[in-house]
Formats: sequence, C-alpha cells, structure tokens
Amino acid sequence: MSQDQRTESAPGGAASEGEREALLQIEGLRTWFHTEEGIAKAVDGVTYTVRKGETLGVVGESGCGKSVTALSVMQLVPTPPGKFEGGRILFRGEDLLEKNLEEMQKIRGNDIAMIFQEPMSALNPVYTVGDQIMETVMLHQGLDKAAARERAIDMLKRVGIPSPEQRVDEYPHQLSGGMRQRVMIAIAMACDPALLIADEPTTALDVTIQAQILNLMRELQEQEGMSMLLITHDLGVVAETAHHVAVMYAGKVVEYSEVNELFARPHHPYTIGLFRSLPDLASEGERLNTIPGIVPSAFNFPSGCRFRTRCPIATERCAAEEPPLVPLEEGAEHTVACHHLKEALEL
Repeated sequence: MSQDQRTESAPGGAASEGEREALLQIEGLRTWFHTEEGIAKAVDGVTYTVRKGETLGVVGESGCGKSVTALSVMQLVPTPPGKFEGGRILFRGEDLLEKNLEEMQKIRGNDIAMIFQEPMSALNPVYTVGDQIMETVMLHQGLDKAAARERAIDMLKRVGIPSPEQRVDEYPHQLSGGMRQRVMIAIAMACDPALLIADEPTTALDVTIQAQILNLMRELQEQEGMSMLLITHDLGVVAETAHHVAVMYAGKVVEYSEVNELFARPHHPYTIGLFRSLPDLASEGERLNTIPGIVPSAFNFPSGCRFRTRCPIATERCAAEEPPLVPLEEGAEHTVACHHLKEALEL
C-alpha cells in the first residue's frame, strides 16, 4: 500500500482539538521499574490525549513503552518493581493515580476496558467464555445470573460469533484464534465502557480475520460512541482506524498529529524511518529500507535525543540537549521533538 493510499483510507471528519472534549489526558507520566540491574525508565514523560468518540493510535517499535503506558492507565503495573514516579492520568478530569485499589476495580471493565495482546493467555482456560462475560456484568451492573447469561449471549451475537447459545458454554480452547479475540472484545464491551484500550488486538491473526476484528471494533465504536486507545505496530491499521496518532520511542512521544496530517507530512526522523520501512507495491524487487540499530535499553537511554544513536542527521546538539515536544507552528496540533526539522524533511 502506498503512502497516498494509506492517507486516503484514513478516517475523515475528525474534529479539531477544541471541538471534542478530552476523555483521557496523560500528562508527563513516568512509570519506572526498580530492579537489581538498575532503574528501567520504561515510560519517561509521556503526554497525550484521547478525545471522546475518537481513536488515538499509539505506534512504535517493541520496547518503546506503549503497553506499559496502557497498563499504567489501568493501574495494572506490578508494584514492585514498577512505580509511578510522576505525572498524571486524568480520566473525566480525575487523576487515576490517586485512586485506591477498590476505586480502580470499579473503573476497570466498567468505565475503561482493555483487550490484551494474546487472547489465549488473557482468557481463563478453566471457565467457559459465557462465565467470563457474566462475571463482568454481574460485578459492575448487578445483574443476576439469568440476566447475565442473556447479556453474555447477546454480546457474543453482537461480536459476530455464530451459534452464541452454544458457544456461551464452551471453553477458550474450543474456539479459533479469531473467535477468542471476539470473545475478548465481548468481555471488554459488555459494560459499554467509555474508553476501550486495545493492545495489539490483531496480533497473530491472519489478514482476513484481522480485517474482520478491526471492522467490528469500528462498528461497535460508532454504535456506542466510545473512545479507543489503539496500540499497534501496524501503520496500515492506524491509517484505517485512528483519528490521531502518537509516535513513541524509548519511553517518550516524539511526534503527535491528526492521522492524515502525519501520513502526509511526517517530520521526526524516527517517524519518517517507520514509513520508509513499509513495503510499497510500486517498488517491487527493491530492498526494504530499515532503521539501523535497535531501541536502546530502558536501563541506559542515550543522553539528549534518545533517537540520536540511530539518526542519520544527529549532531552534537542532539547529544547535549533533549528536544522538547513542540508545535510545528504556533497553535498547531502537530507536535514534534527534534532539533533539526528542516534537515529531517530532506531525508
């Protein structure tokens, strides 16, 4: 798929920053892990916003802090060794980091739900899929067992699982990978959450099933008006699903923009490298471009700009000064953390 094609397929009509109210605001979040090896600064000053009714796509290589940020929102980071070192996570204006365990248990699954990467490990193998959906609605909505079972059957039907009256009594191992992922979505959507966090929701699924899952999530989002935080490596998925995009690298956001703007005008050298590493049908037979090196260890990030060790335009300034995330121009929604924007556009 070419860059033009990806841009055209992006969702249109996204409201401007001032037109849609923020549902989730992450401000300067720092989630560090204190271990015998040292301190791993997995999330180190992340800031982004998820607006009501919209999808924020969060992209970047493995090890950039995408999933740890999502787990921080749910307060599912194991403590110890994890510790929140700073920042705020505002949900409907209230800081989730100030909530105690009992308060978070009322929010998880009810107001904020999460779909994890691997449904086979996320689902409990000793309970039927119906029991696992019923548990959520009985806990949060106070339904009795009979009403909860009807709700479970209805949710399985809504996510496109055939013969829901039969499947409700089956165990995860009796279902295909695509059906297990649909069950995960059914559990997440059972209480009509305001925010759905989807962490690599199509990982390990074949292309046809991936498309079905993404279409299902979009349909449910439109029907319920919920917001979605979509974590993925797949820029094609982002182009088709997201309204805004946050590009993460080494525990930080290095570029943030409306999706069409980002695909049309990426500015950070890392974002440009990600786009150039995508296969293009027009360049059949040519070698794929790659970003040299790997994401640095969270135990020992480089000084200054953390991408400088892999960046073709890095200078001494990049080693000495950490670039702030700033608007491209006054009042612009598109923000970038780079000292050399002019040179980056010439890459």
